[in-house]
Amino acid sequence: MDLLIVILIFTLLGSVISAGIAAVILFVPADRREPWIGILIPYAIGTLLGAAFLGMIPDTLLRLPASTALSAILAGIILFFAMEKLAIWRHCHRHHCEIHSRSGPLILIGDSLHNFVDGIAIAAAFSTSTSLGIATSVAVIAHEVPQEVGDFAILLSDGYSRGRAFLYNLLSSMAAILGAVLMYAFLAPIQGALPYFLALSAASFVYIALADLVPGRRDSFSLLGLVWEILLIAAGIATIRMLQLASGALRVS
Repeated sequence: MDLLIVILIFTLLGSVISAGIAAVILFVPADRREPWIGILIPYAIGTLLGAAFLGMIPDTLLRLPASTALSAILAGIILFFAMEKLAIWRHCHRHHCEIHSRSGPLILIGDSLHNFVDGIAIAAAFSTSTSLGIATSVAVIAHEVPQEVGDFAILLSDGYSRGRAFLYNLLSSMAAILGAVLMYAFLAPIQGALPYFLALSAASFVYIALADLVPGRRDSFSLLGLVWEILLIAAGIATIRMLQLASGALRVS
């Protein structure tokens, strides 16, 4: 199957599935919704870190000297920190998101940029290998679901109807398609820069996991809760690893 078709299928699936699941969760009463979010977020942390450290970073290190690859990842993390400070990059998974709770249009603009980068990540990953592309797509879906729930909640509190909130959120998700298509269109002339795009993608995944998702899990603490969250993070990492092994086995056969 043509590489572009594969990229588009997985990018579109990621956008539609995450928005659809988030919409379903939002219809669940708030007291029942929180446990599901509590499961999704640690699992998303695991998939993001797994995709970054088991896929993107090793692939980047195969293509660049270690010092160059790690410097690019470090620069990417600092870049996303600066963008978040400027309120043009965001990842909110709570109903009340202090820094990010601005106006509805700003939420949608920031989310569109975020999805655009996700599209680049998926295209760059598939351009490297199918296993990395699939793992990256799963990680995108996992972390987009709690974000979409947060976006819906913020838009609703800003006066949007459920229908408009879903439509605008779905449209902002389509920015991932644009990012993926542009990445593929310029793949030939920027082939040499592909490792740097992988490094940027890894930086975005690490930043989202550690700077955005992890802090939200510090609100409450119990030993049983800690064990449960570690198991969910491990499940996310294991999912990425199993997808890599399955893709490798299919390629060999």
